[in-house]
Amino acid sequence: MALCSKSGSVCVSNSASQPTNQDFKNMKLTVVSDSDADQSDKAASSTTGTTTPTTPNYVDNETDEVDADTFEDIAKYKIIDVAGADSLGRPVIAFYSCHLPPSDTISHTRLLRYLKFTLDKYVENDYTLIYFHYGLNRSNKPSFGWLRQAYREFDRKYKKNLKAMYLVHPTNFIKILWGLFKPFISVKFGRKVQYVNCLKQLESGVHLDQLVIPDPVKEHDNRVMTKYQSKIIGSTVSPAPQTSQPLPTQQFGVSLQFLKEHSNGVVLPKVMTETITYLQEKGLETEGIFRRCPNTAVVRDVQNRYNKGESVDYAALLDIHIPAAILKTFLRELSEPLMTFRLYNDIMEVKGVTDKESQVRRCEAIVSQSLPEDNYVILKYLFDFLLQVVAKEDINKMNSINLAIIFGPNLVWSTNEAASLAAMGHINTFTRILIDHHAEIFTRDLQTN
Repeated sequence: MALCSKSGSVCVSNSASQPTNQDFKNMKLTVVSDSDADQSDKAASSTTGTTTPTTPNYVDNETDEVDADTFEDIAKYKIIDVAGADSLGRPVIAFYSCHLPPSDTISHTRLLRYLKFTLDKYVENDYTLIYFHYGLNRSNKPSFGWLRQAYREFDRKYKKNLKAMYLVHPTNFIKILWGLFKPFISVKFGRKVQYVNCLKQLESGVHLDQLVIPDPVKEHDNRVMTKYQSKIIGSTVSPAPQTSQPLPTQQFGVSLQFLKEHSNGVVLPKVMTETITYLQEKGLETEGIFRRCPNTAVVRDVQNRYNKGESVDYAALLDIHIPAAILKTFLRELSEPLMTFRLYNDIMEVKGVTDKESQVRRCEAIVSQSLPEDNYVILKYLFDFLLQVVAKEDINKMNSINLAIIFGPNLVWSTNEAASLAAMGHINTFTRILIDHHAEIFTRDLQTN
């Protein structure tokens, strides 16, 4: 048995058995509270001066010292993956315990470096973490010394923008340990952690079809559902059931064609024009715009108002991050992505092109030659706005790398395969090229009818 607790997070491994008194006697670790960690941050700042947050590394064809190590020996196990975006457009990072190989066949030092290497691309923005506990056992669990090292290295940087942490298939042992360490973990962070007894419970926050759920986890989930079905389903918080036919005023979860047909032929969706117009007026100089997510209940309420055909006054909501979140959510909940399912494979091939000029030409062909006209008009409207955001980068700290990571998963996804870390790299590359080479890519001549 092994465990680690760190400021604002907990890592647990266990066998199927309950902990014994001897187990607890063998546990020796220093627990640091969130307040202690904050004091350490302040002390470091006073010693070294204020440090500007680093820009997330971006996986690209160009090799540099930071990205020279691709960690292929660790990545091949698919222990950690980026699984698209959640219901609020935030990147979802999944950790699969069942993919951990036997401890004597993997370098845990490199595993820790790989985990940080992957997370560093996303932790500057709001993100969601899903920990799949099933499959952790005596043969593959890391040593207690490794957990202590991870506990020290995964500091406040990794927890401050974590907005939700789902512990899937938790055992009683995990719940006991969480209770033991709760006094050392902030109430704010504690609210982010949610137990998920079955996969169905994830539907309220994430898109299950975008998760690469291993077969052993699915099989375990089936056993859990069979054994505890009445209790689990009773505690499941599922999304509101959808009617077979959307309301005529529906804005979320429908197609672009539906929106056009119910808005007198207007191509640009109402949600996009209202959010972007407000953000152009009030949000271009907001630091971290699109990185932060507001209260989920407020976002849902705004969605419901749109779907009922009611007006939304963003000025009255007093939070610039609400229209930003609504824009991402609208794109994510389209019945078909703005880049269409048909062009998914073409987009996946862009990163494999060897030189930048050829990449740009390939993107131009996809966007200006292959994309349906209505989709092109909407995409250009969106990226015209993103250029305005990048133009204020010195103030809002949002560059094309950040925006690609945030918007990519909300523009491109597949109908027949779940998201993966490799696919997300391709999607981010494509999205970044569209921002950086806007004039070279959006070349279609739109004729006024």
